[in-house]
Amino acid sequence: MAKSLSNNQLLLKEYIKREFPISDFSDESTFFDFFTASQVLKESGISDDEVEKGLIGGGNDGGCDAVYMFFNEILIYEDMVEMINIPREASLEVIMIQSKNEHSFGEDALMKWKTTSDNLLKFDNDLSEFKSRYKAELTSFFQTFKDLRIKLLRSRLRLEFKYYYVSLADNEVHPNVQSQADELEAMILDLFPGTSTTVSVEFINADNLMEYMNTQSDNRLNLTLSETPISIGSRKDYVSLVSLKNFYRFIIDENDDLRKYIFEANVRDYQGLNTVNTDISNTLSNETAEDFWWLNNGVTILASEASQVTGKELLIVDPEIVNGLQTSTEIFKYFKSSPNALETETRNILVRVIVPEDESSRDNIILATNRQTSIPQSAFRSTDSIHRQIEMYFKSRGLYYDRRKNYYRNQGKKPNEIISITFLGQCLMSLFLKKPNYARARPSTLLSDDDEYNIIFKKDGDLEVFYRVAILGKKVEQVIKSTEHSSSEKGDILFYTLYFVLGTYFESSTILPENIKSMKLTEINDKLIYDAEKIVYNEYVDLGGTGIVAKGSDLINRLINLLK
Repeated sequence: MAKSLSNNQLLLKEYIKREFPISDFSDESTFFDFFTASQVLKESGISDDEVEKGLIGGGNDGGCDAVYMFFNEILIYEDMVEMINIPREASLEVIMIQSKNEHSFGEDALMKWKTTSDNLLKFDNDLSEFKSRYKAELTSFFQTFKDLRIKLLRSRLRLEFKYYYVSLADNEVHPNVQSQADELEAMILDLFPGTSTTVSVEFINADNLMEYMNTQSDNRLNLTLSETPISIGSRKDYVSLVSLKNFYRFIIDENDDLRKYIFEANVRDYQGLNTVNTDISNTLSNETAEDFWWLNNGVTILASEASQVTGKELLIVDPEIVNGLQTSTEIFKYFKSSPNALETETRNILVRVIVPEDESSRDNIILATNRQTSIPQSAFRSTDSIHRQIEMYFKSRGLYYDRRKNYYRNQGKKPNEIISITFLGQCLMSLFLKKPNYARARPSTLLSDDDEYNIIFKKDGDLEVFYRVAILGKKVEQVIKSTEHSSSEKGDILFYTLYFVLGTYFESSTILPENIKSMKLTEINDKLIYDAEKIVYNEYVDLGGTGIVAKGSDLINRLINLLK
């Protein structure tokens, strides 16, 4: 007699049954991979687009349905490696997820991981020799890891490998399965020995998944103050001292991990063991007669609302630490490594809580409070006025421009209603610069080139053109997702198809903004997109059908010639 399912198993199966048909995914297996990865990575602060880019499940995936890599808690892609400055201290986190829409955990997944890790993590193995065994996305991921690890040889590196095995099981892990997991952990530690390396294999069952689903990023946090705050202006901005231990409690979640999402507006990632952070660390470790806030500039928090709950407590809605990431991270590291210090800590930090009048004011504060150190101008792209204008224009038409990463997802907007800056940039570059290969090869860095950026995001750019390009990009993306191609093939041909659809429609290899503005969007129907996709895909396959083809110039040159 078959074992009856638990309530959580039944609820999850019902959720998947209900949500899959209204998603953009062509098969339930891929949707399940996306769902589980988004739950496991919920606290990482990455967007739905970024979760989806990590999906590589299917044939030759080596037991990895999804893979992600974080450098200093920032999601890393291969095109970002060469831009990374070598810090004295860094962390590198490698995440692999296997998702099974089944009711148990099996040994097979662990055995695949052991083989894959042994093949692709050994530095003396040439990954090109495994191209017939593993899909290109997987070998490319591990090559990126190797390239970054070599680049960080001179850094004091904390290396983490996290394997997540997700299923709808409700039973305990069988001892044989656990033994496989233990062997995997031991094998990785043999490959990367040392106290700075940690390896974990986590089994996520139906109950765990339900807990993830019920865990929401808190947008209303209480901050306990040391003294009654100074209240400024009609909007009730506040300035106050906060004890270091209470500030630490403010920036950690229920698992005592850093609340990464409240640092999203800060344009800099944690800079590691540089001179400034070493000084902050030394100040925290070596108590002197001076209070901490005498020696530190403090922290600035933006909020949509702030109010006094009591004389010494603030309720902060949608908190964003826009200045003070380095200080906050050092405070987190200090108390995380020395929890007993919380009992005797008496020092304070200066905290400013500001409720901006509007988005323009918010961006000005971010720019002003992050000018103390050298930051590439490209890091401030989202604060440019053109992006605020695009956001407002899209919103009035039922689209949500993700200028503030995950802002609209946290408000419950659907993924197909959200347009990221990167996605719009990729669409614009593909259409107007004839560079779908750049859009595919450089998704993370395409906005760092000032000349190209100023062409596609002109200060006086036509907002209707941006809107229409976003609509067209989403239309093409939806059709591409419905095909039977692998996830890697879909990613490879997406922006080529967008270009070729519009090139076919206008009967020209050159597409201009005025063309987009004058056209009828309804004339770009599914049949036109499917027909264009077939041509693009055939040319792509004829050239080899790999990521290398998609990132090169041969495919776009063929399409341009076809349009001519």
